[in-house]
Amino acid sequence: MSEKHVFKSELQQILNLITHSLYSHKEIFLRELISNASDAIDKIRFNSLQNDPLLEGDRDWKIRLVVDKEARTLTVSDNGIGMDHDALVENLGTIAKSGTKAFLESLKQADAAAKPGLIGQFGVGFYSAFMVADKVTVISRPAGAQGAMKWESDGLGEFTVDPAERAGRGTDVVLHLKEEEKEFLAEYRLRSIVKQFSDFIEHPVVIDADKGEGKTEEETLNSRKALWLRSKVDVTPEEHEAFYKQISDDYDAPAKVIHYAAEGTLEFKALLYIPKRKSWDLQFAEPKVGPRLYINRVQIMDHCEALLPPYLRFVKGVVDCSDLPLNVSRELLQHNPLLEKIQKSLVKNVFQALNDLRASEPETYEGVFKELGPFLKEGLARDFANREQICDLLLVGSLKTEAGRTTTLAQYVEAMPEGQQDIYFLTGEDRAVLEHVPALEAFRHRGWDVLLLTDPIDAFVFPTLPDYKGRAFKAADRHQPELDPEEKKKEEEAAEAYKPLLGLLKGLIGGLKDVRLTRRLKESASCLTSDEDAMDPHMERLLQKLGQGAGPRERVLELNPDHPVVKGLLEIHAKDMTDPRIEAYGRLLHDQALLAEGSRLADPTGFVKRLNDLLLKDALRS
Repeated sequence: MSEKHVFKSELQQILNLITHSLYSHKEIFLRELISNASDAIDKIRFNSLQNDPLLEGDRDWKIRLVVDKEARTLTVSDNGIGMDHDALVENLGTIAKSGTKAFLESLKQADAAAKPGLIGQFGVGFYSAFMVADKVTVISRPAGAQGAMKWESDGLGEFTVDPAERAGRGTDVVLHLKEEEKEFLAEYRLRSIVKQFSDFIEHPVVIDADKGEGKTEEETLNSRKALWLRSKVDVTPEEHEAFYKQISDDYDAPAKVIHYAAEGTLEFKALLYIPKRKSWDLQFAEPKVGPRLYINRVQIMDHCEALLPPYLRFVKGVVDCSDLPLNVSRELLQHNPLLEKIQKSLVKNVFQALNDLRASEPETYEGVFKELGPFLKEGLARDFANREQICDLLLVGSLKTEAGRTTTLAQYVEAMPEGQQDIYFLTGEDRAVLEHVPALEAFRHRGWDVLLLTDPIDAFVFPTLPDYKGRAFKAADRHQPELDPEEKKKEEEAAEAYKPLLGLLKGLIGGLKDVRLTRRLKESASCLTSDEDAMDPHMERLLQKLGQGAGPRERVLELNPDHPVVKGLLEIHAKDMTDPRIEAYGRLLHDQALLAEGSRLADPTGFVKRLNDLLLKDALRS
């Protein structure tokens, strides 16, 4: 008896968008169906390692294209793992909700060049068939089963599932092509699409080719060249680009290719690619870490997390190792010591490739780092063994670089003037704000550079860094250049004269750990600082936005004794220590220090009132 099902509402939206938004890239339906067929074969090959009877003697792996011009159908057939009733309903009637919303939004926003890549990245490739077909029939027989099932739909909201017949294990996807899509029945068109998108699929994609006089002959359309098994010098850039696009669903060429064979006690072949930009799955979907793992050309895992650390999850590619046992379980793979050795080699080569790219193509590297730098920075907090190598790859803005330009930590250290021992940094949301933070005045005065870090992750990782090549990292708002003897003497003398005023201000303003004088300021009247071991103020603000943290900590208000406003406040206090202007002006100094560092005022209304009162008094005097 025929079963009728309704597509989930999210899937109906996706079908509508796919069929109406990708009209200029219809040919990708074949790429997706061939890819699904290849995955089905890979699954049966892997599962058969534990259960050989699943193969039922059928080991002639093929993906077959069958054209019926009279019926106007194109069939993509495989002898892979197959699907039973429940698998058909689950796999072809729903879509993982975690990716649905992200896919819908991405498809609406993406430009024309990016749209084809989204299909594969969000796991909705099968539904691209409805771009060219007004009906799709799927007949599938799972491994070990006696009967088959038929799934059928016109893509308009419903599908049916019925019992069916199929000679052997596998799946047939039959596309009943629309009248205007008959071009996909032409042999030359199918050849072209397979060559463009699926040339590197491991399994043969075959068709009964027309040899004239009514004769046909089975012909393999794809080259099946496992690039990673070939010599590096024998692979062209065009082949690398095509293979990369196939495994990554990216629409652009990679920024860097890593292709090598490890020999000796551990032998494996690696073909990795560093992209030019972060992929859609890194932004919107569940992160997938690690390249594909093959053992003697048998794909074991689509993403082997043990091969690369999470912070290098943007790297795509393939690793083929003959030293691993074919029947090893996925769980044991995660703890296999051989994979640990492979990971060390891969990480080393990724770092080397990034360094080479930075040296040979600095502009390209700047673009890559802008996109992928935040992922690399995660390694600063996670991968202590490679921390210095990651530091070598960082591009950072600084007080002495123009807006939009960067420097490296090595260049920063090399340019340090005599007397500067440490690397100073300041974190915040906006470079324009950071440039005018009062705490930097002492550094400008000395001619010392300060790193200006505006990536959100910077506030989390840089305070944890101990040093770079023996130079300690220090926050510029919590450390200042050492005073020379004359400056120290002036500071001590001023501190004695200001002591009563500073004590009074601490009590009047409240919420402050201390009020003291400073020589770090040259133009500004005040600034706020924290203890050396205190949390970075920018970090506090980020945690507050996330609803975390214990709230702002007590800060130190530092005043510039040479500033006219501070001197004037001292004179008011000397005349009358009860003068209400002392509190009003003290709070103004505190508020302007908050604003200058980019923090929010706790009482904006009070600040405006005090400022207006001051303006009014000045106006009346004039």
